[in-house]
Amino acid sequence: MKISKEVRVGLFMIGSLVLLYFGFYYLKGIDFFSSDRKYYAVYHNIDGLTESNQILLNGFAVGRVSDIQIQQRRNRVIVELSIDSEIILNDSTVAVLNGDLLGDRFIQLIPGRSPNRLKQRDTIRTDVAKGLTDLIAENAQPVAANLQTTLTKLNDLLDTLGARSSELKGVLEAFKVTSEKLNSSLSSVVGNVDTLTGTYLAAGNKLTKTLADLEPTIRNFRSFSDSLKRMELNAALKKTQQAVANLNETLKKLNSGDNTASKLLTDDSLYVNLNTLLRNLDTLANHFNENPKHFMAPLGKSRKQIQRDLEREKKKNQ
Repeated sequence: MKISKEVRVGLFMIGSLVLLYFGFYYLKGIDFFSSDRKYYAVYHNIDGLTESNQILLNGFAVGRVSDIQIQQRRNRVIVELSIDSEIILNDSTVAVLNGDLLGDRFIQLIPGRSPNRLKQRDTIRTDVAKGLTDLIAENAQPVAANLQTTLTKLNDLLDTLGARSSELKGVLEAFKVTSEKLNSSLSSVVGNVDTLTGTYLAAGNKLTKTLADLEPTIRNFRSFSDSLKRMELNAALKKTQQAVANLNETLKKLNSGDNTASKLLTDDSLYVNLNTLLRNLDTLANHFNENPKHFMAPLGKSRKQIQRDLEREKKKNQ
């Protein structure tokens, strides 16, 4: 069966219109194949909210405004909300009408903690966020009050100054008189300064002349001081040379070896004898500590008896 051109054109137009219709609503944010749930929110003023505006939950888009209806008799606006079916709402959830600085409006969902879930087409609690104008008005009111108080105080101050203008005039006149007296005093001081300057210059010239006269005396005194220092230094050098000569003579006698001091320095026999004496004294002291009977007996003991005692003690120890 052959299809005519008119039928083809008609089918093409119908398909184009269907695609245009679905595309238009898709661009508005309406998805015909989604499983969204419908809820309602009632406002007295939606402040420019339109269809397809976003619905946000914690800053994430979970749906769009699908329809807006006005009830003039009851002076309210019913907004249909199309929200993702995965989002679970309860009866304490609040739909807050909010907007950004550019004027775009959106609905912000604030979830509650109620265990009672909302069913599809139930009505959600609503609230309207404060706009920028409201915040400015709230903050401007205290500023305006403070400004009014400041202006009142300023007016009081000006009134006080006006009432005391005569007193201020008297103060200014007295200040003028004081400045004239101060100028006169400064002029007198300038004249005295010139006189003092002349006196100081004369005294300076006299001092300069006196120092010039004293200069030869100072040179002579400097020469005398240098001579005195040289004399003291020569005497000290002579004494030092004499002490060094005496020390050299003493060292020469010690190195010659023909006197007692040099023998003590060069001969070790005295050291050997003293060392032997100390060892004998140490042995005697040890023997006295070990065998005090050999020394403390009434008549003492002979050397043979002491030797026998030592041999008996040695056998006992073995």
